Amino acid sequence: MRFLHTSDWHLGRSFHRVGMLGAQAEFIGHLVATVREREVDAVVVSGDVYDRAVPPLSAVELFDDALHRLADLGVPTVMISGNHDSARRLGVGAGLMGRAGIHLRTEPSACGTPVLLPDAYGDVAFYGLPYLEPALVRDEFGVERAGHETVLAAAMDRVRADLAARPAGTRSVVLAHAFVTGGEPSDSERDIAVGGVASVPAALFDGVDYVALGHLHGCQTLTDRVRYSGSPLPYSFSEAGHRKSVWLVDLAADGSVTAERVDCPVPRPLARIRGTLEELLADPALAPHEEAWVEATLTDPVRPADPMARLAERFPHTLALVFDPDRPPDDPDVSYARRLAGRDDQQIAEDFVAHVRGTGPDAHERTVLRDAFDAVRADEAVREVAQ
Repeated sequence: MRFLHTSDWHLGRSFHRVGMLGAQAEFIGHLVATVREREVDAVVVSGDVYDRAVPPLSAVELFDDALHRLADLGVPTVMISGNHDSARRLGVGAGLMGRAGIHLRTEPSACGTPVLLPDAYGDVAFYGLPYLEPALVRDEFGVERAGHETVLAAAMDRVRADLAARPAGTRSVVLAHAFVTGGEPSDSERDIAVGGVASVPAALFDGVDYVALGHLHGCQTLTDRVRYSGSPLPYSFSEAGHRKSVWLVDLAADGSVTAERVDCPVPRPLARIRGTLEELLADPALAPHEEAWVEATLTDPVRPADPMARLAERFPHTLALVFDPDRPPDDPDVSYARRLAGRDDQQIAEDFVAHVRGTGPDAHERTVLRDAFDAVRADEAVREVAQ
């Protein structure tokens, strides 16, 4: 069986105030053309179809268009909800859509119920594991302490139990939306850490033939059978080095896997440039970036006049301007943002306690802080579900 593995469409998202709907529509056209030209048997979408729980109408219309075009090809699609999606909203009409070959898997209770797609060698079982917010699904899976690893392990136990009851030789594909250890994150992904832990080990998925991951925006191979497709378009300048693509996966009769990257159309390359304003305006080595979307970091010791307007004369698509004067790390004028760079909420809170009290939090206090951050995340998830 040949299938396309994609994820993280984030329909409705912008890139530094630049609307991406046109580029997203171009990607959908590319996806449909690839399905037709490469004789694809199925499409899998591993979550974050939309960028937010209540997407704009234009994004819903593009999603509707994508489903109609895929259904018209007669190629089944299996799709799960991600942490940006409202699972309840995305799953509306799932039963009816399934009759047209569009299989939406948004309910945690259905993790062990596969979509069965046949080929010349028998059935391939596609199991959809939507994003599992630990605080919301702990009762469903009967786990004592809510955490990503515990709920995903419980979901995979259901997958393996169902697979064991099927005829010998049944091949399997799992769609999951999670941060798996070894993956390289980007700035554009929403934090999903619980209890200070965001990632889960790849070994959780042992026992299946292929794991189609979503959540991280870079295309990555964790093992031959565990891969991220990444987002089809860039959504932050941290993705400047990404090659945007989808995986074209061939699953053989014996369950062996071969995969090929198929590049996606990107409206403009990304470039991150750094130096004083005069250096950036004069450096001939930067000529290839003149038509790119640009993030410029200025290192001038004093902020120059009209930097954005002057940069735009050479780099008309400059979207982000960062000021980072070259100063020693202990300089009192180093910006607050620079001092916090790379630190998570827990670390910032602990530093604040140490600053105010003169000593950092003890083990019990760190647990209290961590539980408070987890409670806020869980409350946000509940409110999104209720919308």
